[in-house]
Amino acid sequence: MNMSAAGLGLLKRSEGYRTHTYLDAAGIATIGYGHQLLPHESFPDGIAEAQAEEILASDLRAAEQAVQHMARVALTQGQFDALADLCFNLGAGKLASSTLIKELNAGRYDAARAQLLRWDHVGLQENAGLKARREAEFQLWGDAGEERQAAG
Repeated sequence: MNMSAAGLGLLKRSEGYRTHTYLDAAGIATIGYGHQLLPHESFPDGIAEAQAEEILASDLRAAEQAVQHMARVALTQGQFDALADLCFNLGAGKLASSTLIKELNAGRYDAARAQLLRWDHVGLQENAGLKARREAEFQLWGDAGEERQAAG
């Protein structure tokens, strides 16, 4: 499964496009559409949007593959999109050890969906941008009725 246009739209709106390196809310050097700079990377002259799109596609593939590996239950497109966006934002390690993935793999879709809303802090502080992003993921996930329709 791949992220849909709706999921990609959420990701791009949430991350925003930045031509030059900046520190994200957690203090991590970032560029383009939320790409965290690797130790060997440097963009002294900034980044063009086409290059940022290429890097985003690679970063997103990694998040999609991580979700496919972690989720052991059937997912709707909205659920997959929400999880891939969360994984892109948090990293696969945090998602893998989360209560959200445990609830999901136990078949408790509603409990997993509710867990999305818990990931709205940077350190001990609630972050308005993360809160809005998690609420958008929650909506993208859909409700249990939609889940049952997709499965049945």
